[in-house]
Amino acid sequence: MAGFHHVEVWVADLDQAKSEWGWLLAELGFEHAGAWPEGESWSAGGAYLTLTTSPNLVDAPHDRRRPGVNHVAFHGGDTGRVDAIMASAPQHGWRPLYHDRYPHAGGPTYYAGWLENSAGFKAEVVAD
Repeated sequence: MAGFHHVEVWVADLDQAKSEWGWLLAELGFEHAGAWPEGESWSAGGAYLTLTTSPNLVDAPHDRRRPGVNHVAFHGGDTGRVDAIMASAPQHGWRPLYHDRYPHAGGPTYYAGWLENSAGFKAEVVAD
């Protein structure tokens, strides 16, 4: 069986992450799957994404430009749905990236939007 089982995102500010990621994940069709004092999970398509804090976090801020995961890309639905998410994102803590080349920053036949939240995490919303 191929595919992701889950992705775990460690965050420094859980309340801020819940607000920003929670909005985006709900817009993308994820369902809130559970919560506990240090985190919460969102599920879709048999996989889930967890937002969590940890006592093992180091004090360095997240930097997507360092080795590691640069961003997470999500299926965004049709182009109209991607446009709606991109238009609403700034009101929910997400800053559009490459907006001058939107929606074709990935090439002339690739329709997607890129977002960065207040902690510097990057998400890509790709039209089907």
